[in-house]
Order: sequence, then structure tokens, then C-alpha cells
Amino acid sequence: MKKIICIIAVLAIFILPYNISALGTSARAAILINGDTGEVIYEQNADEQLPMASTTKIMTALLLCENGDFDREITVTAEMLRVEGSSMGLLAGDTVTLHDLLYGLLLASGNDAANVVAYVLGGTVDGFAKLMNKKAQELGLANTHFVTPSGLDAEGHFTTARDLATLARYAMQNDYFAEAAATQKATLEYGNPPYKRSLTNHNKLLKTFDGAVGVKTGFTKRSGRCLVSAAKRDGKYVIAVTLHDPNDWDDHSSMLEYGLSKLEITEIKPENNCCKIPVVGGKTSDLMIEVEPLSVCFLDASRLSCEINLPQFVYAPINKGDVIGTAVYKNGDTVIETKSLTAQSEITAAVYKKSLLEGLKENIKYIFINIWEK
Repeated sequence: MKKIICIIAVLAIFILPYNISALGTSARAAILINGDTGEVIYEQNADEQLPMASTTKIMTALLLCENGDFDREITVTAEMLRVEGSSMGLLAGDTVTLHDLLYGLLLASGNDAANVVAYVLGGTVDGFAKLMNKKAQELGLANTHFVTPSGLDAEGHFTTARDLATLARYAMQNDYFAEAAATQKATLEYGNPPYKRSLTNHNKLLKTFDGAVGVKTGFTKRSGRCLVSAAKRDGKYVIAVTLHDPNDWDDHSSMLEYGLSKLEITEIKPENNCCKIPVVGGKTSDLMIEVEPLSVCFLDASRLSCEINLPQFVYAPINKGDVIGTAVYKNGDTVIETKSLTAQSEITAAVYKKSLLEGLKENIKYIFINIWEK
């Protein structure tokens, strides 16, 4: 009996920790990050340069959102449509708005939409690729290079799981992009003459995963199945990326669930959430400032802090809502958010019956006593 117990104990040591913590995928490369902070929760060959198929359209759509007038109407030319593969159904002579092109990119994964955007914003496909690579450089995507706006295979067209997660996190901060990426079905109007038609999002996680909010699918024979997904639930936000993954839907469901379970919501607050500041020349001698805690979602909360910046004293009169200082919420040396600290009440100026000199002496004495006590 003792031998059996020993064997079970040994198995528990070697097997249980692995089962509890392990997260694997069928992908060539993968990464899972905290969507709010960029913290890496899980990674697998995350820096290997690989083709990324139509997940490329994240960059194409981002540039459209940042540089396009959504109401602008474009007349499609035959030159713009010299591209194969998935399509939103554009024909030469069609009229389409940039708004509808955005949804054609992210829902139907239209290569035709990508090419039209390239010609509109970059003049040519090559010209647009330069804009894509410029933006990649700005975002610090050191292992990414774009050649096509659609993601069709091309020599020198590649990214990494890590870079793609960084790009997706940035793009999802754009409200127009995020709204389109989370849309399951859209009714648009384009054509010659324009007529209504419906596009359905290729990202089936929007239907099958609780809290899914995007982002983009992709596939070519060379790249295999590529997927960037994102989910928000109970104040938590995660982004997952897989490249060359034959089992991407199941892998992403597992990754997103794992990430959401690992994150914890934490409040960042100072040691004292109420601060007292001396008031010079007021009917009230002190001003109370309250510091609200900031709720954040971090994998590691050990380096979170709140730095309070307030003057040593203030002069009356003070109006309710006057900005007195700031609260700086940090993760290590990185600023997460800065909030203004305001007066919660009004303090009127005191009317002195004593001489001006006597009043000034009392104020100076009061200031020095308060500073000395601190």
C-alpha cells in the first residue's frame, strides 16, 4: 500500500503541474497577450517570421480608418480589381464608399476591397505598401514587412505572431476598426447603380465564443490558416494570434479562455486616498482632495503604483472643480493613466479684521507649521 501511495505522489509531482499550466496549440507560431497592457500570457515561436495571409488586412483597414473619409465615394476601375481570391463582389464601374470598403475588408476579407483602398490611399499597390511599412516602423514591428494590401503570398511579405498581436492591439484602439471587426453581419449599398447587399463576417468566433470582439481570419496555401482573435469579458481583455494553424478555431477558444482566467482585476490606489492641503487666506483652513482608485487588469500586479502630485498649499478663493493636482497610475516606470485631482468643495476668501501685515504673518506661520508637520 505504501508503494502505491509513493507512486501516486511521484506522478502528481510530474504530471499535475504540467496539466494545470500547459497551453499548447497546433500552430507553427502563437501568442496570447493582455489586450489592455500588452503583457504576454503565452507564446510559442512568437518571433518566427511567417506569411500571414489576410490578417494583413488589419493593417490595410487600420490605415483606412486613420486616413480615410468614410463618406467618400469611389468609382472602381478595372485596374484596381487586378487581384484574385476572396471578394466583396466589386466590379469595374461600381460606386462604393470607404465605409463599405472597411466592412468589405474585415467581414468578407475582400482582396478587391484591399486593392481599391491601396489605390485610393497609396496611388498604387506599391505606394500603399510603403505606407504600410512606414506604419509598421512607427509601431515598432521590427519583424514585419508588407508587399500586398490583401495578404496574398509574395516574396518578402511576412510578420511574426508577436508583431501581429501588437498591430491588432493598436488597431482595436481605433473605434471605427473595433466596431467593424466585431460586426457579425452588415448590410451595405454599393454597385452600378448601388444596391443593398449583406456581408457576413468570416470570423465564426464572434458567434461561438462568449465575449469575442474580433479580429481577422486568413488563409493561403503557403501561409496555412492564420487567425487573430480578441475577447472581452468581466472587465478583462485578451488577444490571441496563431500562424499556420490547422486547428485554429479550437486553439483560439482554448487560448482566449485561458487568458481570461489568468488575468485579475486590480485597483491601483495610494496609501491614503484622501489628502489634506493647507489653504492660505480662506474661511476654511484645509482643502480635502480625494483620490479615486483605478481598476486595471494585469497579469502581474506587483509593480503597480499611484503617484500623487499636489502643491504644499493653495490660495483662496477655490472653486469646486478647480484642478489642484494629478494622480499618476503606473506599472513600474510606465504611466498607465493620469487623472486630474479637483477640489470637491468651494472655499471663499477670508475677510480679515486685522491689519494686512498681521494677516500675512498668520498665513506664513500657518504654512510653515503645516509644511513642518509633513
